[in-house]
Amino acid sequence: MREQAIPARTREPNQNGWFLPREHGATAMLFTPIICAAVLAREWRFSELATVVAAFAALAAKDPLVVLARQRIVWKNRRPETTAAAKWFAAWTVILILSGVVLLLRWPLKAIVAMGLGVVIFSALAVAVNVKNRQRSTMFQIASAAALTSSSLAASLSATGAIAPWCWWLWLLLAMQATAGILVVHARLDARIALRGTTPASHQFRRAAMVALVVLAGAAVTAATLRRGWIALALLTVVMGYWYDLRRQRNREDLQLSLKKVGQRALALSSLYAGLLVLGFW
Repeated sequence: MREQAIPARTREPNQNGWFLPREHGATAMLFTPIICAAVLAREWRFSELATVVAAFAALAAKDPLVVLARQRIVWKNRRPETTAAAKWFAAWTVILILSGVVLLLRWPLKAIVAMGLGVVIFSALAVAVNVKNRQRSTMFQIASAAALTSSSLAASLSATGAIAPWCWWLWLLLAMQATAGILVVHARLDARIALRGTTPASHQFRRAAMVALVVLAGAAVTAATLRRGWIALALLTVVMGYWYDLRRQRNREDLQLSLKKVGQRALALSSLYAGLLVLGFW
């Protein structure tokens, strides 16, 4: 489940020496908005494929870049993974540039500059945070959620050449859900730590998660008032799902579930939420 509370620690390449994204929560948070926006745009353009490729390349380039930054700033001796990291970072950068050329033919220049600047700034922040081993920072994870879910805006640009008004709302709703999910994850981790009896139980994230659920519930009421039933249902579904998770966190057996199992459960809830949002905006 730590994977959903993105980003996870920087990983070394796998056994084949490949630097590929292994953070399933972050990957889902990046591509789910793209799928939602692509479906809602009701149009298909080749640039949408370029958006997917660019998003994947930008996500994949982070890990080798962190290795390179650590080699230059932290490590005194050259590590074996640095050479592989340099090659993979160069490859992902080339792919990102080629995808950007395709997008340049479809996107307005201002959008290209804004999105490109956003990617550079966030990548620099992610590298700095990882080098300092602060990637577990809640504020950084929430910022990451907002950045990753903004991929819906890129998908709208690729499909229609502009950001549709509904896409801003889609981004907001997806980011709100992701933020609540991150707080619920931290509440569970605090509960697991307290279960070991080494430190007193902390309720900081549990309280923050409850506040986030109140906000989502308020958004559901607003959606219902505006007669957006599917959106209201989506919000209520995720509120009930996270509320149930918080309730189960008081159960010792549930806290002993593997984080992978808990992460799969959270991913299923997020996917259901996204599907209901698509119905709501259709």
